[in-house]
Amino acid sequence: MSAPALSAHSLRKVIGTRTIVDDVSFDLMPGEVFGFLGPNGAGKTTTIRMLVGLIRPTSGTIAICGYDIRREFERAMRCIGCIVESPDLYRFMTGRENLEHFARMLGVPAAEIPRVAGLVDLAHRLDQRVGTYSLGMRQRLGIAQALLGKPKVLILDEPANGLDPAGIREIRELLRNLAATESLAVFVSSHLLGEIELMCDRVAIIHKGRILRAGSVGELISSQRAMELHVGDVARAENVLRDRNVAFTQENGRLFLPIEETDAPPILAALFEAGVPLYAAKPRVQTLEEMFLDATGGETVG
Repeated sequence: MSAPALSAHSLRKVIGTRTIVDDVSFDLMPGEVFGFLGPNGAGKTTTIRMLVGLIRPTSGTIAICGYDIRREFERAMRCIGCIVESPDLYRFMTGRENLEHFARMLGVPAAEIPRVAGLVDLAHRLDQRVGTYSLGMRQRLGIAQALLGKPKVLILDEPANGLDPAGIREIRELLRNLAATESLAVFVSSHLLGEIELMCDRVAIIHKGRILRAGSVGELISSQRAMELHVGDVARAENVLRDRNVAFTQENGRLFLPIEETDAPPILAALFEAGVPLYAAKPRVQTLEEMFLDATGGETVG
């Protein structure tokens, strides 16, 4: 396996008497999109600010492309492209002029501009004023700006915030494509749980400064599998399940059994033999949103 593009270990940030981030650790691999989720005040923004060098951790380490940001800060920062909050763009200038301005600041040759514009599908609008761009186009131009220095790690704070469904889909497809074709390690902070489920390979949930759960999207949501049964006689079905010592919960006339689909046939046969009308039986997998609310005690994200 390749080495992590970004590695955070035991990050802690204390401000005054408050511990904002407490023992946060994760690795971000080349070619993957990593989602970072948490309710308001969970420590997401503080963690991002530490990753991009805007504030120092109280303790813990951050390595980017193998460079420890305490000892080799400049080398580490050259490996990062980021958008924290909204892209910093000049609306009275064209897209090309914006990219030329930031290329000069970074010491990047102007020849890079067509390349990054192509990556975000903006080459045909580069010579129009940014003030005429849609919000989605401005986000893509911001990502192009972040890509100018050929970073290995792309860190984005709420990249789909405020976008309509079409714009959200564009950003999702863009980030997936950048991870796949450019081997970029993409770190995304977002409150759009359904979108994170579609966009990300792995997810970490942070709550009150600590990571509660982390893993691939598939692992996290499949950890809460159940069979959903729609029956015509709930009371009789419950008796059958109790007789067989099968655990279940009941919601709105539907029964949920914490079993795998392959374990269902003998249970369905027992219900049939007991004369219980069975209208439907299907696997139910907890969504990322349901899992998030369960992990954080029902607190909202933001």
